[in-house]
Amino acid sequence: MVARVELDGDRCFVDTNSCPQPANNKQLNSNNTNVTQETNNTTKQLNNKMPNTLLWIDDEIDLLKSHILFLNKKGYAVDTATNGYDALEMCQDSSYDLVLLDENMPGLSGLETLDRIKEISPATPVVMVTKSEEEDIMNQAIGAKIADYLIKPVNPTQILLSLKKNIHHREIISETTQTAYQQNFGRLSMLISEARSIEEWEDVYRMLVRWELELEDSAVEVKEMLKMQKKEADLEFAKFVGRNYLDWAESLVNHSDHEGRPLMSPDIFKKAVFPALSRGEKVFLIVMDNFRWDQWKILMPELIGMFNIEEGMYCSILPTATQYARNSIFSGLMPNEIERMFPDLWVDEDSEEGKNLNESPLIETQMKRFRRRESFSYHKVNDSQGADKLLQQMANLQRFDLNVIVLNFVDMLSHTRTESRMVRELANNEAAYRSITLSWFRHSSVKELFKAISQLPCRVILTTDHGSIRSIDPIKVIGDKNTNTNLRYKLGKNLSYNAKEVFAITNPKSAGLPAPNISTSYIFAREQGFFAYPNNYNYYVQYFRDTFQHGGVSMEEMLIPLITLTPKR
Repeated sequence: MVARVELDGDRCFVDTNSCPQPANNKQLNSNNTNVTQETNNTTKQLNNKMPNTLLWIDDEIDLLKSHILFLNKKGYAVDTATNGYDALEMCQDSSYDLVLLDENMPGLSGLETLDRIKEISPATPVVMVTKSEEEDIMNQAIGAKIADYLIKPVNPTQILLSLKKNIHHREIISETTQTAYQQNFGRLSMLISEARSIEEWEDVYRMLVRWELELEDSAVEVKEMLKMQKKEADLEFAKFVGRNYLDWAESLVNHSDHEGRPLMSPDIFKKAVFPALSRGEKVFLIVMDNFRWDQWKILMPELIGMFNIEEGMYCSILPTATQYARNSIFSGLMPNEIERMFPDLWVDEDSEEGKNLNESPLIETQMKRFRRRESFSYHKVNDSQGADKLLQQMANLQRFDLNVIVLNFVDMLSHTRTESRMVRELANNEAAYRSITLSWFRHSSVKELFKAISQLPCRVILTTDHGSIRSIDPIKVIGDKNTNTNLRYKLGKNLSYNAKEVFAITNPKSAGLPAPNISTSYIFAREQGFFAYPNNYNYYVQYFRDTFQHGGVSMEEMLIPLITLTPKR
């Protein structure tokens, strides 16, 4: 028995006219209007498209006519079948958006029909509608990856909810999220313009990342609107850093407290690691090189089942580069103090020696300075093979009070993306960059490492040395042959640049930075800028534009994760 009824469905519109508009900003008003128009256009397209087609399989289908009429009025076209054999023929001849399936039918059972439907159309969601409440049948149905399980008698609203959840959830979530962002646009703009403390800037950055993740599948106009708001935030954040950074650095150099100074790189051991050790806890300090807040947010669900999570941020020192920021973490000192106190452990910019080869000795110096007697181990993991080797040492790691682990994959991905056209294509935007990070974590031995650690009585501090930013805008700079090669910061003598485009430190000592020459100065790119030399300018810009770089001043580079994980077991 086969029947089809099609009726026009109810239409649903989203009112976006009440979205607040930023004052005195014609460009943002224009964009907001465009977004509203785009949302209305999207709604019209959804309303005018062909109705969703359902297949309802039940040997008592005549008793369900009122339900089918209800679905017709809601805009669904419903095909019906009274047995599994007819249903399978229909699935071979037609494509359905969703199948409603009774479990208890004569001939081919519901579970057998389900298996064969999945062979014909694996991606079609199947909702089991049955009188059976037996747990075994539920388990079998769930194991066969049904979309939902409804117990008869069902009412039409239950069925409609299941359809919305399994067919329309992406559209509904996208429209709802777009509307919510537009309604919060004005409030976020106000927070950006009024942020005066590091805590307020952390809140701004958290909100921007939240919307960036939630709007990944939204209309282009909405994402452009957010991108412009994020650029505005980075500009204001750079001004905030410019007004305050030297005071922060002076406080760090003098080892004194400064009201309003954020937790920074030299503080990590003193404020996060040592207190846990003093409480008698075993600590794993895991430093994921070049790890941003948005990357943390997409990895977090992978760890929720293993750990209780306490989220936090801290602020990297400048330059936001491994040689400076990570060495500062491990030593508890500013870079010029490392150079002065431990010259054998500091590597100059122009040296061919690796910039992060002395991390274990630097940790040892800090432990001694603070008279810590706890034992520690240090491990650097560059690939899955290295993670596998570390996993095999897990029993041995339990002997140490502190285990420091550096994971280099994210930083390697950033650099490889610059050098490889194929990798740049795979990670061609922020969302794709995050996606590759998530895919790596899910399928690497590093996740297994976290699983193994979650079985131990310990505290895990997950952090990084700096983040990175997608560099778009070239900034011309001229320096001598000894000027360093980093694209987000330069140090040298007689640097020529536009002072309006950079954050400059002309007295390195005041910022806790080494000065190879008496006239050395540092300049830092802001927002999405990167430094380019006038010689061969066009080639240089073409090669490095749209690459992820670090070393400069931006929320993405400076406001970075400091996460505490405690095993649930």
